[in-house]
Amino acid sequence: MSSPDNYNTLKLVLWSVIMVLIGSIITKALDNRRERLMLTETGHGWDKLELVLRQIERNYVDSIDYGKVTEDILPVVLGELDPHSVYLPPKNMEEANAELEGNFDGIGVMFNVPSDTAIIISVIAGGPSERAGLLSGDRIIAVDGRTVAGVNLNQDSLVGMLKGPSGSVVHLGIMREGEMVEFDVTRDKIPVKSIDVAYMIDDTTGYMKLSKFTRTSYAEFSAAVPRMLEAGMTRMIFDLRDNSGGYLDQALLLSNEFLPEGSLIVYMEGVHRPRQNFYADGSGKCQDIRLSVLVNENSASSSEIFAGAMQDNDRGTIYGRRTYGKGLVQEQIYFTDNSGIRLTVARFYTATGRCIQKPYVPGDELGYVYDIYERYEHGEMTNADSIVRNDSLKYVTPKGKVVYGGGGIIPDVFVPIDTVGVTDLLVRINRQALAVKYSSEVADIYRSSLRRVTSLEELERLLDSIDLESGFLSYLSRNGVEVDRRQWAISGNIVLTQLRALVGRYSPLDDNAFYPLIAPIDNVIVEAAGLGSGQN
Repeated sequence: MSSPDNYNTLKLVLWSVIMVLIGSIITKALDNRRERLMLTETGHGWDKLELVLRQIERNYVDSIDYGKVTEDILPVVLGELDPHSVYLPPKNMEEANAELEGNFDGIGVMFNVPSDTAIIISVIAGGPSERAGLLSGDRIIAVDGRTVAGVNLNQDSLVGMLKGPSGSVVHLGIMREGEMVEFDVTRDKIPVKSIDVAYMIDDTTGYMKLSKFTRTSYAEFSAAVPRMLEAGMTRMIFDLRDNSGGYLDQALLLSNEFLPEGSLIVYMEGVHRPRQNFYADGSGKCQDIRLSVLVNENSASSSEIFAGAMQDNDRGTIYGRRTYGKGLVQEQIYFTDNSGIRLTVARFYTATGRCIQKPYVPGDELGYVYDIYERYEHGEMTNADSIVRNDSLKYVTPKGKVVYGGGGIIPDVFVPIDTVGVTDLLVRINRQALAVKYSSEVADIYRSSLRRVTSLEELERLLDSIDLESGFLSYLSRNGVEVDRRQWAISGNIVLTQLRALVGRYSPLDDNAFYPLIAPIDNVIVEAAGLGSGQN
């Protein structure tokens, strides 16, 4: 039987346990309440996301692959911001940087795949393939023992097999003039041109095509311009069609070449970025050159900065069609696992104050992309009057020219998509790449002569000696294409011009042959060169 003292002691212990339990329950309740209060009191959207992730980590029934969840979440988060803020996994980041830095690791060839076999069009001078002995016209049959010809291997896969780190070796099986030859090619850094071509159209007019604003664009420009000035250039046609942009600093440097000192090129501004103005310093070598800028619906970002700077400063005439409409500035942020993000940090504004970013709905990437298709549907690609101009976004240049914001750069001279000479026969030839395929056959026949070409004049004499028309019509017949003579009379000149340019590409001149030979059927170049009449 217990004594009163023992009973009192037991009673005290029980009460102590009860109080501890009550305290624990109250503390947990307060902790839970504190988390709820943090969410409601700060009102910060990220708090809720953090709480959800914390609960998953503490309470989810199964183990979690945190890396995969993170990789899946990041694109969704950035996709809700704007169309140009993106997450780049390590592989994508490497490819994006290689494209913009102006070099990549590879073997240094340009190739085409006309009939399920890669044919080398040109070998980069001084590159690994030239050192190994590869030649224009060689067929790539195998890469490191794997057959790549006649197996429906897509072009991107083949490019991936040929690329690799500098110093590594790739073993190629090459078919040359009916004989298999094997080569070991040691990969190296391959320079990537951003200026596709720079040449004189006539005694005073130079033409330059810039495909991308890479790290080397200004250096390439600076190397090409003196040669053109020495050749007598007083006017330049600067082609930015299909140029999707790139580095901002390159757009600023190139704009500076044409603008007088003190001209405002562009300014940037964002919630966390105070306004920053960029001015020309007056050191440009092309300030006295008459300038025409060619643009289209795929000219974006840095292309629009350049075109906008020329238009708003009354410095040049813009030809073509309304540009893409990308007025957002991205900053690249790197992570230690070699991934990163491109985050929109500001909007850019042209010298008159225009923001040319086209409208977008956050998260609706498909609708943003389809804007280009809507332009086709509304007739904008063929009729200048179909371009929507918002009077509330009207601006005036120093010389009184009216320009508009709200979605791309509207050209000063509208040049529609060229439909002259288009027939069902031409559409079929282009859709099936028949001119491309036949050009490789012609190049095989005249391979030795093409390899000896050293100038455009020599090439044109060679092409004049080839009966391309009879040969191509025979090729069409052999491939089951019935030629409507009435349609050929309408489209034949276009096809033959394409063939001359494509065959010319198999010569050492490469793009320096292709672009001059294709120019006569390029209606935007014809218009800008003053050989036609445009609609304004």
